[in-house]
Amino acid sequence: MSMIRTLAFTMGIALFALGAPAFAQTPGTLNPQRLPPLANPADPNLPAKELFGRRHDPAPMAARAIGSYARGCVAGGQALAIDGPSWQVMRLSRNRNWGHPAMISFLERLAARVPSINGWPGLLVGDISQPRGGPMLTGHVSHQLGLDADIWLSPMPDRRLSAQEREFLSATDVVAKNRLDVDPKVWTPSHTALIRAVSREPEVERIFVNAAIKKALCREAGSDRGWLRKVRPLYGHNYHFHIRLGCPAGETACERQAAIPPGDGCDASLDWWFSNEAMNPRPGTPRAPLTLADLPAECTRVVITD
Repeated sequence: MSMIRTLAFTMGIALFALGAPAFAQTPGTLNPQRLPPLANPADPNLPAKELFGRRHDPAPMAARAIGSYARGCVAGGQALAIDGPSWQVMRLSRNRNWGHPAMISFLERLAARVPSINGWPGLLVGDISQPRGGPMLTGHVSHQLGLDADIWLSPMPDRRLSAQEREFLSATDVVAKNRLDVDPKVWTPSHTALIRAVSREPEVERIFVNAAIKKALCREAGSDRGWLRKVRPLYGHNYHFHIRLGCPAGETACERQAAIPPGDGCDASLDWWFSNEAMNPRPGTPRAPLTLADLPAECTRVVITD
């Protein structure tokens, strides 16, 4: 179990302690303001998030994911249109509907299939990445390569949401108040069908969900269990599920993750998430923000190029 605890504490408890599970549903604003210019953008101690958070357009370069999911950037980012035939982007004021073209293409294809997968009219899409990826001013530790995307656990309505709804509407919390299972009043077979379909896509490397959701999926999967392996429990993720694509073919600057352990993940490794240690973690030590020196050298060119 030591490996499980290490993974949880390195990936999850820092988020838990910082309140990251709430960021996905934090209301936006109808009047976003640009950040003021930096007094000394060349300061080597300046957090990289201050630089990446001020870029409002993609780096004019060939598309490439550079570095790791939690320590990298993306060149040649592409925006997901805020309205599609079967998707709508939420929290537009964040300007996080950017991603690697592979992710944008994937989301467009997935959304088109959703009505036939589970009967929803389409998807509500949360954060993907900033225009140039990199560390974010608020919220995510990952989402830096443009290969991560959050999908709300609420169906897209059969109408276009207003600007105000996109900034202030909350997704559905599908986890019971005691955090031990899903809430049967809101969890439906449609949720299972959607996550199952996404997991079966070959480009998808991992799907992150709340441990209670993983428990429900393990219970509902029946004899067809191979797809469960990609579905990994993580703190938060009770309002949305997180899709992570693998590094695109041929992109050698993109750092691949370690292989997923064998099995469906419905064993003692899942039980740990409902232990007192996991459900009541000790506060983590705040991490020093990443600087440009902590990122691949190419990310400096990505963030400064006009």
